[in-house]
Amino acid sequence: MAAQETEKEKKREDRAGIAYIYSTFNNTIIHITDLAGNTIAQVSGGEVTKHDRLKATPTVAMFAAKRAADAAKEQGINSLYVRIKSKAGATSPGPGAHAAIKSLSKSGMYIINIVDATPKPRGGPKAKGGRRGRRV
Repeated sequence: MAAQETEKEKKREDRAGIAYIYSTFNNTIIHITDLAGNTIAQVSGGEVTKHDRLKATPTVAMFAAKRAADAAKEQGINSLYVRIKSKAGATSPGPGAHAAIKSLSKSGMYIINIVDATPKPRGGPKAKGGRRGRRV
């Protein structure tokens, strides 16, 4: 009888998705897609709380991730690749990134891997002031 249970567990289909967590010091946005890129759930800190000052807190990010994970589970997704992103040139992602990953894991999602996809600035536009700089 125990052998039949393991066969049933193996038959359960693992559907993977990608969780994009955009975390700044002003907000946290969790966007879950399937592997083809079709949106399954998108929740931000502003949808969870009405206070602007609380949108980037770890607590609100936790609730947003839980809401996104529940929507993904309804679509049959049970494992995730996580991509964290923040503003270009930021030293670290916002305070909600770690809490969102933890909440996704606690809500029953299997985290396959975590990647930091923050863009790196490479030079940027020309600095103001001309060739010899601003003369005071």
